[in-house]
Amino acid sequence: MASGGRKSGTGLLEANKYGQQLFLANLRHASVGQPLGTRRTRHKPPAAARIPAFTPVSHRQLVLFSAIRDLANGRKHGFPVPGDPGMAAFLNQVLVEHAGNHGWGLTAVKRVRRGLTIALGLQDTPGAPLRATELIGLQRVGSTSLRLLEVCAAAGLLEDDRIPAVDKWFTAAVSELPEQMRLELSRWYAVMANGSSTPPRSKPRSEQTTRLHLRWSLPALRAWAASGHTSLREITPEDVRDVLPGSGNPRATMGQGLRSLFRVLKSHRVIFFNPIGSIPTGTYERRQPLPLSSAVLRAALTSPDPARAALTAIVAFHGLRSGQLRNLQLTDVHDGRLHLDDRTIPLAQPVRDRLSAWLAHRQKRWPATSNPHMFVSRRTAQDTAPVGSEWITISMGMTVRKAREDRILHELHASGGDIRRLCDMFGLSIKAAARYAAVLPHRDLNNA
Repeated sequence: MASGGRKSGTGLLEANKYGQQLFLANLRHASVGQPLGTRRTRHKPPAAARIPAFTPVSHRQLVLFSAIRDLANGRKHGFPVPGDPGMAAFLNQVLVEHAGNHGWGLTAVKRVRRGLTIALGLQDTPGAPLRATELIGLQRVGSTSLRLLEVCAAAGLLEDDRIPAVDKWFTAAVSELPEQMRLELSRWYAVMANGSSTPPRSKPRSEQTTRLHLRWSLPALRAWAASGHTSLREITPEDVRDVLPGSGNPRATMGQGLRSLFRVLKSHRVIFFNPIGSIPTGTYERRQPLPLSSAVLRAALTSPDPARAALTAIVAFHGLRSGQLRNLQLTDVHDGRLHLDDRTIPLAQPVRDRLSAWLAHRQKRWPATSNPHMFVSRRTAQDTAPVGSEWITISMGMTVRKAREDRILHELHASGGDIRRLCDMFGLSIKAAARYAAVLPHRDLNNA
């Protein structure tokens, strides 16, 4: 460019004195042809017409006899079309909105849409809410029952007729006992599960407590049934002493279960006498906490699996419980601190590094998930539920309790047995902290 690109022959330096203007070829401004001073009109795509809310019918069509659906035959020859097109269109709209809010993929949407179409085609009463048991039965044709239940519940068109798992377990557990004994145990189970609003009033107990008390009592109940007893009213203190183990935790747990049975039944006047009231059974002997192998802990902390490394780091450095890990949310961690209940915990740098790696993995694998929890799995990434305790145990390769106990023991030795420090750092009660302090004189644990 000898002349700087100008006809006057201006030099290159003089031509670049005030800069150069760069133009991109083959571009046409969108406002070309518009009157001066006016703005270009933006044409938005027309919004999809929203289907009005669907009102289900209030009746149910009775059937002459109940029949089992042959889903395999329907899969081969086709299923009936939905009997109520309005309900099908409304559920499809709810499905699209729910899937968009929870980050579902196209495959999940197609499976749920197909399942809804099959369920609506098999309805005995078109327009009625869908029963949960019918939706669960569609698993045989490849539908995801959990997602079907979510969409129907979001639409307000779910009739949950499922029997709770604990009810099924109770019925199966007492099925071999005499009829009168089953009736008495059913009364106890109703009070434990639902509480009592009449004197003597009581609150419902947890499902785990109910299961444990009955499981501890079953050996005694079966022994009494085998010996000819048909009712708990016939049981005497001698019968209780005959079935109680001699000592230790088996005696304590069976005694606790039988006390629960007889106390509830006597207070509700099902039996007239509590045969175990004056019999000592001892208390449950808790095991001493033990340190974890350093090799196992180190392998988990340096694991290439970001979930395993992050979970282990949080427990190994800060001693969180399993429930706290499950319910930990993204907003609980900010500014390098963990805000947990009424405590603020400064996170150690190794924990922050592993949490960052996990969050990067989480964002890459489930970029559209709306789950607010810190830890999500393949299943919970499509909803807002927390992960299960089993997922945490499998991911860590150990139980949370073992890693937590190891951390507390380490802090106990480092602080010289300061119980108050354990309570403040790990949210322990005085009694729980004293259980850890009891291991201080143990020479093997001191050298671990």
